Amino acid sequence: MTDKEKIIIIGSGLGGLASGIILAKRGYHVTILEQNWQPGGCMQCFTRHGAKFETGMHFIGSCEEGQTLHRLLSDLEVLGHDATLPVSLSQLDKNCSDVISLAGQRYHFASGREAWINALAVDFPDERQNLERLWDVIQEVSAASSMHSLSNTETDAAVNMEYQLRSINEVVDSIITDPILKNVVIGNLPLFAAEKDKTPFSTYAFVMDFYNQSSFRIVGGSDVMVKSMMATLHKYGAEVVCRKKVTKIECSDTRAVACVCADGSRYEGDSFIADIHPQLLLKLCDSSMLRAAYRKRVSAIPNTVGTFSFYLHFNEDSVPYMNYNFFSYANQSPWNCENYTAESWPEGYLYMHLCDEENQQYARSGIVMSYMRYDDVKQWEGTAIGRRGNDYEAFKHKKAEQLLDAMERDMPGFRKGIKEYFTSTPLTYLDYTGTAEGSMYGIAKDIKLGPAGRVHHRTKVPNLFITGQNINSHGILGVLVGALVTTNEFY
Repeated sequence: MTDKEKIIIIGSGLGGLASGIILAKRGYHVTILEQNWQPGGCMQCFTRHGAKFETGMHFIGSCEEGQTLHRLLSDLEVLGHDATLPVSLSQLDKNCSDVISLAGQRYHFASGREAWINALAVDFPDERQNLERLWDVIQEVSAASSMHSLSNTETDAAVNMEYQLRSINEVVDSIITDPILKNVVIGNLPLFAAEKDKTPFSTYAFVMDFYNQSSFRIVGGSDVMVKSMMATLHKYGAEVVCRKKVTKIECSDTRAVACVCADGSRYEGDSFIADIHPQLLLKLCDSSMLRAAYRKRVSAIPNTVGTFSFYLHFNEDSVPYMNYNFFSYANQSPWNCENYTAESWPEGYLYMHLCDEENQQYARSGIVMSYMRYDDVKQWEGTAIGRRGNDYEAFKHKKAEQLLDAMERDMPGFRKGIKEYFTSTPLTYLDYTGTAEGSMYGIAKDIKLGPAGRVHHRTKVPNLFITGQNINSHGILGVLVGALVTTNEFY
């Protein structure tokens, strides 16, 4: 390898941008190809009539100095003294970063182990010892993964394996005895689209530990982070080319040689990294090195559920800024909200505000997200954004009104603060991110599938690698850890 080896990265989501920065800082010649007109993937934002809206990354965790994400983002020169274009963060309420509403009854999560336990022990005093035990297990599992804790200590492989093979509900049920508290402690399930009896406890543990350390919103929206990462890429000579939709990865008998784009342009490289869904990668690369058994297995891995997103533009100075996240469930349990009927939808939703400025008093915009299966919108598959027809618009309007009704029950008078709203479905997500079936988090983690449900960052094409949420875990921490894993191949 030379310090000018050419690396072509397909996709400019967080994994692609982070991989690009890491490799560019090491002296590689990096080119990132993005199909859309702007980079960022799930970090993209959009503005309508003066209001800005998040599309994917709504808040982040572990970002106080010295904590896991702060260290990662400092290495990417997004935070810290070496930041090329520093990002400002606004911390969520330490005493109440998340509100969990079960059938109208509200509970809250606080930041920090003791604060979290104390807050829930107010309503469940007899469960204090069990809450302590649960948190001890969460920390044990998180600490056992050196990649998630960024620890240099030896990991506990037995702990890692045990909690990758046990479901969230199995472990929680073995520790917590109160039936209501069992549901409260997993009230943030939409952050990882968990499914009962399927999602491993390790996924829950990583997310809980990550956000419990500290929780922040990015001031100005997550595309501010994209701009910061782009500045770092340019500093080290990397190139990001938008409107370059890769339609084929050309391969010789032994390796990948070039990416061909829809406009006919061709980018040759020494190595290639795909920051795209593995199932899409299979469509782009017809090399016989990716054998039929591998293709069949990857194609069969289920994806997480999609989302209906409801973007709210508020009347000026009418809705107080909400410095926490609101998780609401129509019933006593967060489980199985993805198994709704047309009549029961929405069975749950997540409501958040965008932080436009530090010390914000009133919200200008907010987002509401509720599970939506791809089958609900599959009839419009293949249509273009803005040209899906009146029946699609009527479908979205009906869902928006159903969601508003649910929110009005939780917050009487809520509608009065809304100036206008916009909507999107899994089809929208598919078009802008390329994620199979417009799923929220790509490939679903399932203890029943074991290794067959995982995708490795290496492929059988020796110089073709994968990064992003599908090779490790989703969310900003999972993706950045995945970028480290992928780029370690280039040491």
